[in-house]
Amino acid sequence: MENENTAEEPVVPYNQPLDFHQVWRMFQETDKKFQETDRQLKESERILIEMFQETNQQFKETDKKILKLDQLFTSQWGKLVESLVEGDLIKLLKKKGIGVERTLRRAKGNHKGQNFEYDIVAINGSEIVIVEVKTTLRPNDVDDFTEKLWKAKTYMREYHDKIVYGAMAFITADGSSDRMAEKQGLFVIRATGNSSSIINHKDFKPKTF
Repeated sequence: MENENTAEEPVVPYNQPLDFHQVWRMFQETDKKFQETDRQLKESERILIEMFQETNQQFKETDKKILKLDQLFTSQWGKLVESLVEGDLIKLLKKKGIGVERTLRRAKGNHKGQNFEYDIVAINGSEIVIVEVKTTLRPNDVDDFTEKLWKAKTYMREYHDKIVYGAMAFITADGSSDRMAEKQGLFVIRATGNSSSIINHKDFKPKTF
């Protein structure tokens, strides 16, 4: 019976030395494969970097748009709350014995290079009430506003001879910031629905600044 393996290439014994040219060809082919693999990896890396940079840029643009919308919403909402508070302010203060006659919104200017702004100023002959309006009142808002009140007569020289009171108006209060404002001697005004009210305790005595 004829041997089936007679047509196959003879197997080179493992101990037979390889031809130099054959080894060199094997090395070149292997090197080409490594180079091609390296090229493909670099190309994949380049594509991934470009995709990451593009995605990162899209996230940044989205963040900017969200920030602008948030600032716009906060600004418009703040103006709405200011209007609501200002509309009731004269009536509310008269009930507390402070007969203010008119209000001024967004009193702002510059004093020796320092910009300042007060949301609402209620005025009568000898007294003024300066109101800071916040959609959400936080403890640091109370500290910041108190500091601004002490500077009011310096910033607004036309009121240097007036008795100055302070008030903080808000829709919601974070923690006990509303009680903190009262302890600082400020009127506390909560805006609710289509009106606002002073919520200080009955025996509250406002501080003069």
